[in-house]
Amino acid sequence: MREPAPAAGIAGGAGRRLGGVDKPALVVHGQPLLDRALGALGAGVPTVVVGPVRSTARPVTFVAEDPPGSGPAAALHAGVDALPALPPDAMVGVLAADLPAVTAATLRRLAGALAADPAADGAVLVEDGREQVLLGVWRRGPLTAACAARPSWAGASVRSLLAPLHRIPVAAAGDEGADIDTPEQWRHWSEG
Repeated sequence: MREPAPAAGIAGGAGRRLGGVDKPALVVHGQPLLDRALGALGAGVPTVVVGPVRSTARPVTFVAEDPPGSGPAAALHAGVDALPALPPDAMVGVLAADLPAVTAATLRRLAGALAADPAADGAVLVEDGREQVLLGVWRRGPLTAACAARPSWAGASVRSLLAPLHRIPVAAAGDEGADIDTPEQWRHWSEG
């Protein structure tokens, strides 16, 4: 299966439902969530992280959405804009930094599903019947075009940014699509 090429990671977010906690810095199984996400992307993959500059287990390029704190759609736009030049059919991994069980195998399955369907723009993980739009692999050309559809995505939803793109749903295996948004979810992963 093909590996995704460069990646855009979304590491911002106010963590409001967790009382303002810095979610990418939360530690699960001895590793900050951001580093767990970066590990899923694989070593040597040029990676852009959207969010505050912080220490990471491997080199990344940090950028901020405009204006800072304006939401995940604006962050995705900033991350895609900061990726290195690539052909339109290059695969780009996109994932949030609050995914405690995501692995490289997750992204390989998504990339394999996308490679198997030349008409698709992307492949996203589906957890409990719901698309995890910040856990997918996309073709660079359509993703860039979707981001360029508006001059600003500040305050908009990622679902609205990705709405015009044809995507393949890929069922999650186990907890790989789980995220940490609530105190209950954090307790589950911090005690697990």
